[in-house]
Amino acid sequence: MPRLAELLLSLPAVLWAITFHEFCHGYAAYRLGDPTAMRSGRLTLNPLAHLDPVGALLLLVARFGWAKPVPIDPRYFKNPGRDMVIVSLAGAAGNIATAFLAGFFMRVMPKALLMNYAVLNFMVLMVFINLGLAVFNLLPIPPLDGSKILYVLLPPRWMEAYYKLERYGMLILMVLVIFGIVQQVMSPVVRFIALLALPGWFPI
Repeated sequence: MPRLAELLLSLPAVLWAITFHEFCHGYAAYRLGDPTAMRSGRLTLNPLAHLDPVGALLLLVARFGWAKPVPIDPRYFKNPGRDMVIVSLAGAAGNIATAFLAGFFMRVMPKALLMNYAVLNFMVLMVFINLGLAVFNLLPIPPLDGSKILYVLLPPRWMEAYYKLERYGMLILMVLVIFGIVQQVMSPVVRFIALLALPGWFPI
């Protein structure tokens, strides 16, 4: 469990991460012809529109989690397979871009400012919380974004079995989290990307 000071610093990072993640999904879908997110009031940077209490709490204390999914209707897409992959990747791409932007600001900020505990820790949390959300959501387990990419890439003969798996997806995900398997898979990926976003900062 993070310390109280770290939890307080994590709150704005968590709210930004989940909000921008879902906004990117909705915006990508909108640009590809699907107005569903806009019509449902989800094409917004208001965190209250995207907040899932359980997913946000996990992201706050465990550094991985989820938001309330943005509604997408693939029937609006000209190329449903390709466009669904783009929309599914957009959320993670937004989080990874945020992490690299935070790393950039850390490199150009005055060193005196970064010597402040709150400033330094907030910037680091922005990197790791956004990367945690991105990598977690790219896992190929329903209902995460990675599973939607698999729907497009899997051979048709495997699709029926994968559809059956979807109804148990959240249960499978929780079991993998409880036994630490998700953390073991995510950790090296998050650390590798963090090294790129924060070169020279930490012996990760």
